[in-house]
Amino acid sequence: MSNVYDKAHELSRTIRESEEFQQLKQLHEAVEQDEIAKRMLDNFRQLQLNLLQKEQQGQVPTEQEITEAQKQMELVQQHEMISKLMAEEQRVSTLIGDVSKIITEPLEELYGVPDQE
Repeated sequence: MSNVYDKAHELSRTIRESEEFQQLKQLHEAVEQDEIAKRMLDNFRQLQLNLLQKEQQGQVPTEQEITEAQKQMELVQQHEMISKLMAEEQRVSTLIGDVSKIITEPLEELYGVPDQE
């Protein structure tokens, strides 16, 4: 069993050393150093979190909240550094999602893939 954990730690190191992760790390650090960019991104993420929490509680966001979220999204997308960071976050997320699919293949082979609706 320890071999599985060793391989998992090796995979973790490989991800940390990957071009995708290194680029994400550099962009993240750059945004953290830029006070305006950091504040814009923090505000946007807080707004996203608030909307997600509302949805999870079965509440429907108001028209004003939706409009505000759209404005914030447009604003952060216009900021070059934030836009690059968000694109790189998506790239790393896709990478990790792909790895996760590979890791769960043995279970899917054993139990089958649940019907997707």
